[in-house]
Amino acid sequence: MRITIDIDEDMLEKAMLLTGETKKGPAITKAASEYIRREMVRKFANIVMEGQFADYPLTNDELEASDR
Repeated sequence: MRITIDIDEDMLEKAMLLTGETKKGPAITKAASEYIRREMVRKFANIVMEGQFADYPLTNDELEASDR
């Protein structure tokens, strides 16, 4: 999907540097994907730490493989 957004040039340059991407679109996609992944991990960890989630259906190996 194509969209038009305004992004600070310094932030875009940092995103490209940190993601290793040389083009703007892939850098933003990768940065957004990583942000979403980290937030999902953080929320899941909070649920586990609060004791709200007692039984996870994946094995440790399956869970580690999905994080890659």
